[in-house]
Amino acid sequence: MTTNAAYALLAAPFLLLAVVVAVVAGVVAARRARAGGRDPRTGRRVAVMSAVVAGFVLLAMTVVFDNVIVTLRVVAYDPALISGAKIGAIPVEDLAYSIGAIILLPALWVLLERPARPTAAPPRADRPTAEGEPTP
Repeated sequence: MTTNAAYALLAAPFLLLAVVVAVVAGVVAARRARAGGRDPRTGRRVAVMSAVVAGFVLLAMTVVFDNVIVTLRVVAYDPALISGAKIGAIPVEDLAYSIGAIILLPALWVLLERPARPTAAPPRADRPTAEGEPTP
């Protein structure tokens, strides 16, 4: 690794922010589940597996298309500023933003989701309906 891994250092704050937001989202999701009377672990396995599959697809597409744009010289990296580790023509630091997106976007989805409102109880048989007639 070179002493000037500037691209890696540039990505580090983004990844740190993504991890912090993901931890906060996990706490919020667990509290919402408990408040709704559900076990916080319910559905977690499906959510994690779908995120893993989507993450692998995103990383694979990033590797393929970034290699294309670097090979065609649309984008160039200064060799003095990369760590030296490469996947094809791209430095591994190039994957940091895709990894950050894999972590950050589902976390933002959880944080920006509106909690479900409790549903209204069905009308009782001894009370009249909105039209004024008793329910059967």
